[in-house]
Amino acid sequence: MEQSSNNNGYLNPAFVGSPNASTISIPGAYKTQTEGGATPTPIEISTERKASEAQEPNASPDVEQGKQRDGWNNDIEFLMSCIALSVGLGNVWRFPFIALENGGGAFLIPYLIVLLLVGKPVYYLEMLMGQFSSRGSVKVYDFVPIMRGIGYGQVLATGIVTTYYATLMALTLRYFVESFYPTLPWSYCREEWGSSCLDSAPHQESAVNGNQSTVRTTSAEFYFTNIILREKASIDDGIGYPSWSLSLTLAIAWLIIASIMFRGVKSSGKASYFLALFPYLVMLILLVRALTLPGASDGVLYFLKPQWHKLLEPQVWYAAVTQVFFSLAICFGNIIMYASYNRFGQNIYRDANIVTTLDTFTSLLSGIIIFGILGNLAYENNTTDISSVVNGGPGLAFISYPDAIAKFKVLPQVFSVLFFLMLFVLGIGSNVGMVSCLTTVLKDQFTQIKQWHIVVFISIVGYLLGLLYITPGGQFVLNLLDFFGATFVALVLAIFELVAIGWVYGVKRVCRDAEFMLGIKTSIYYRICWAVITPLLMFAILVYMLALYEPLKYKDYTYQSGVYVFGWCLSAFGVGQLLIWAVPAVRRQPAELSLWQRIRKAFEPLPNWGPADPNTLKRYQLYVEQANVSALFQRSGIWHKIYDNIFG
Repeated sequence: MEQSSNNNGYLNPAFVGSPNASTISIPGAYKTQTEGGATPTPIEISTERKASEAQEPNASPDVEQGKQRDGWNNDIEFLMSCIALSVGLGNVWRFPFIALENGGGAFLIPYLIVLLLVGKPVYYLEMLMGQFSSRGSVKVYDFVPIMRGIGYGQVLATGIVTTYYATLMALTLRYFVESFYPTLPWSYCREEWGSSCLDSAPHQESAVNGNQSTVRTTSAEFYFTNIILREKASIDDGIGYPSWSLSLTLAIAWLIIASIMFRGVKSSGKASYFLALFPYLVMLILLVRALTLPGASDGVLYFLKPQWHKLLEPQVWYAAVTQVFFSLAICFGNIIMYASYNRFGQNIYRDANIVTTLDTFTSLLSGIIIFGILGNLAYENNTTDISSVVNGGPGLAFISYPDAIAKFKVLPQVFSVLFFLMLFVLGIGSNVGMVSCLTTVLKDQFTQIKQWHIVVFISIVGYLLGLLYITPGGQFVLNLLDFFGATFVALVLAIFELVAIGWVYGVKRVCRDAEFMLGIKTSIYYRICWAVITPLLMFAILVYMLALYEPLKYKDYTYQSGVYVFGWCLSAFGVGQLLIWAVPAVRRQPAELSLWQRIRKAFEPLPNWGPADPNTLKRYQLYVEQANVSALFQRSGIWHKIYDNIFG
């Protein structure tokens, strides 16, 4: 197989060797091998053709320099790294409380539908873009330079998520340390919490009181809110000062991330085996425990039983789209970045199916565990209303899981240590992927700086920003930045990303390039999703969200008006990267062209767009030229062009 030699850290989603490249496939232009991915056989070409293109001013600098780019030690490391990235806190932490807030089983149907129509197609598409071009999440837009701002906006969203992901790991580390106490500190009530507190630890006396009419709060929830978070009722008077203990665990978290990232994918790839596989061992143990608790079956039935009328509520679909984004880590640039380190012919069609299927399985497994625990909490509170027994939000995994562990009668400390180690490992796997994306972007822009310098810089900045989230008002800040800086920005830019790839570059070109690289034809399912269903579905969700927008709240707290102004300014800055980076893309075009011609040319791929290996790139460019000849005989009507782009 050809080994990528591009030193560029970004994936290039455009698969064109020439600005006018057509998407027509020419039978017999090349032969492929199907084992382990396809690779074109050598084709004799003239070494003089377009030699000047290597000196093109707009060409990627790493391609010009011909530097050897880092890569995975083997194909399995890529798969394991994708699993560690995508199967993370989004499954264990976010999925259960999103399902809880949207009616339990009512959320599963929209989630699975969105997964098939958005998650799976986009995941495979981003893998294709990255592997084909060996470019990262910004340079990948060499196929349409005027829209490179999409990549920069996604980097901003990734940076925001990275900072608060690390603070969740800090919370996990504190629970991990406290799991070694002789008595788990969240298993019993304190006197100051009053009679409304219910011990999480089991007692000989039944906690069920037939005359009790109010829902009691578990000691695990009191502990998380009052002792770990020191949470305030509002942030009108400020967010307070960081917790010293969480500041220490946050520093440890960033030290571990930096040590794994010290040598890039060479070191993170080796760690991916443990990061990807260990969590499943602990989850299976917790599954057995959760299902043996009294009342667990009621919670699981609430989770699995669909409520069909919920399908008509757009908010449920919006929640499903955002959850797919977080769960699979799509449209943040991470998948593109990871795939850019692959060898050219790796079978990513198989890898994409494995990761998306396993991610769904993990979300369902996590949901069953959580709702089994919630069923038990409802039983302990003598109520049948599953949704009333615990507050939703990011703290759910730090309330329900510890509560279940406290109910273990034999050595709960052992299970607690295992669980929080698992949660930490999940967070590490996801955070390493996001930090890798940021590192790749900076390394591409500042090639003279050593990687470990960039890693240290990101870690220090990430730590300082993370201190905001471990204050008494930190969860208010997290909720705000999660929506305005990550979710909303990612949704808008994902729409532009799909339009750029599906219609500016063209679905037909993507399919042609996938066949050139993998030797397989793209199915109608992917073609229709990439071109029509996925962008339209996400656009409809965006329109709904803007039309029925209500001010964001954290629990029952409404932010001050100035906070909302800041939030929308942050969103505008993220989405506005499109315009910010479009201007230099137009200015870099030949000066002799008119303004309109320069704008049009900025929508065309750079001359060196395509595989990073020079020999493979030459074969690809010859293949594209042959396709262009056939394109001369195609009809030019608008409806034919639309049809040809999707099905050609």
